[in-house]
Amino acid sequence: MPSYTEDRPARPDVVSHLLDQLRRHPKRVVFTEGEDERVIAAAARLVQEEVVAPILLGKRERIKKIAEQAGIALKLIHTIDPPNSTDFELFCKRHEKMERYRGRHSTNAFEIVSRPHYYGAMMVQYGQADAIVGGNQSIPATYFRALIQTVKPMPGIPKIFGVTLLIGEHLNHLGSAGLLFLADTAMVPKPSVEELSSFAIETGKLASHALGRAPLIAMLSHSTKGSAGTKGAQKMAAATILAQTRIQEQHLDFKIEGEVQADVAVDPKASEIKYADGNQGSADVLIFPNLDAAHISSKLLQHVAGARGYGQIIVGLARPAAQIPRTADEQTIFGTAAAVAVEAIKSHQLYPDGEV
Repeated sequence: MPSYTEDRPARPDVVSHLLDQLRRHPKRVVFTEGEDERVIAAAARLVQEEVVAPILLGKRERIKKIAEQAGIALKLIHTIDPPNSTDFELFCKRHEKMERYRGRHSTNAFEIVSRPHYYGAMMVQYGQADAIVGGNQSIPATYFRALIQTVKPMPGIPKIFGVTLLIGEHLNHLGSAGLLFLADTAMVPKPSVEELSSFAIETGKLASHALGRAPLIAMLSHSTKGSAGTKGAQKMAAATILAQTRIQEQHLDFKIEGEVQADVAVDPKASEIKYADGNQGSADVLIFPNLDAAHISSKLLQHVAGARGYGQIIVGLARPAAQIPRTADEQTIFGTAAAVAVEAIKSHQLYPDGEV
């Protein structure tokens, strides 16, 4: 029986590639749930690698006690207890101002800004951190709500969505570089044609920055190029055409194929058999028709196939953000922080004055 790695070229270490970028441009990452041994350990590694200046939110004494019990040094790791911070009153006033702008009257700014998710979102929105990571001790909706209500949306993106990065050196066909981007795995249950097109383009930009080259994007379906005439397949075909048109308009060096089945997207041999245009190579980006398909696929690839997941990287906000699952281990938190910090490099290059 052939091995999983038979006839496959050596792949670069993707995490090392991210770290190399960050050593040239270190960033500040705020972790909203800092009273967690996994987060503290990941923060210590980020300091050791000299790539990120970590900021942990939580009670200082509690974080210190957890670190001592685990034998983790807190050197160069900044801790902030939101209600006792020097910026707390300022953030409360800014929250009240945002509520007035939305036509609402806030009577509980103290209680809301005391929550680490909201305080951390304030930090990235007002430039006191370059990126934010959270969700390791809370349900996703709680974290997403704080981000959406605090951080400005990115103009031109119709819906905020999430991207999961998968790495699996032992797996075949996990992207041509051993890194696969899945979208939307987080937020939009039934995306429209417009939203699917946006997912493809924005995830392509994310992949291009991480890979350092033009990605191949696949719009997934149960159909390949009209092999099934269902409304779902037609929707993905329409999203492909719209994305291709916008790629040309924006002069982006991406290639998008769709609608295609998953095996055609990732396995060159399946592509040769099923696709009239022949072998298209392994896709770097997979765009799913709905949230159920994307989320289930992501979890199965991680928990059954053993792929390493990083993210969600939240796309569509004006500041870099990532959500990590409650089941995340130290390595997942470490890699996710590195990935979102690399996004902060791009953000600073595009918007050096901090305004979007």
